Amino acid sequence: MTSLFEDGRFLVLFLVVMLRYLILAAAAFVIFYKVKRHVWRYKKIQLRFPQRRDYIREILYSIITAIIFALVGYLIFMTPFRSFTKLYTQLNEYGMGYFFFSIILMLLIHDTYFYWAHRAMHHSKLFAIFHRVHHLSTNPSPWAAFAFHPLESVVEAGIILVLALVMPVHAYSIALFLLIMMIYNVYGHLGYELYPKGFTKTWLGKWVNTSVNHNQHHQSFKGNYGLYFLWWDRWMGTIRMDYDQTFEEIKSRKG
Repeated sequence: MTSLFEDGRFLVLFLVVMLRYLILAAAAFVIFYKVKRHVWRYKKIQLRFPQRRDYIREILYSIITAIIFALVGYLIFMTPFRSFTKLYTQLNEYGMGYFFFSIILMLLIHDTYFYWAHRAMHHSKLFAIFHRVHHLSTNPSPWAAFAFHPLESVVEAGIILVLALVMPVHAYSIALFLLIMMIYNVYGHLGYELYPKGFTKTWLGKWVNTSVNHNQHHQSFKGNYGLYFLWWDRWMGTIRMDYDQTFEEIKSRKG
């Protein structure tokens, strides 16, 4: 294990993952849970706020998750295992068109990976082992975006391995993909809905995941398993029947 720390690359990876989480989650928390807490309270999906111990638990588990994500990234890209991946270093090798397309493709692959892994972790024989920790946040805050049990963290980080093995990826495209992932994770656990009233009834909103959708999942533990998109939930019949109605009710509240 000496090689893990000999050049400081693991520490750099950990700091990047951790700071990305802290900056985005803290910004959302300060705005929605501190500065605008009373002004926007009526907009909150669940009108009550989590307790202080919930925030502490979410942050502590998120630190562990950041360590695991950094470790997985290190093992994949900074050890001899890298030779088995399709990581490339020169942007002109595939061109800028592919660079941006690869990010979209990564999001699509990740959404599929997440849906089926997430649904599997809700199986009665797996839930307590992998996923129960995350569902302790029945009223999630932005800090819950990375609050996973260590075993679930390994599953979540597994998408990096899948992507590195199945498609050419550049370090910058992986970084942008992970940034988008964190942004949408924080939004999904925000506790507030940012999309406008009527969004779920539009051609786009029918297929895009929302904070209301994921908040329902945290409350009920049933259905709404998607991450960025809703097509797997709609195709597999796992989207909650009251989703559209709940979205409209929340967006129709008056201050």
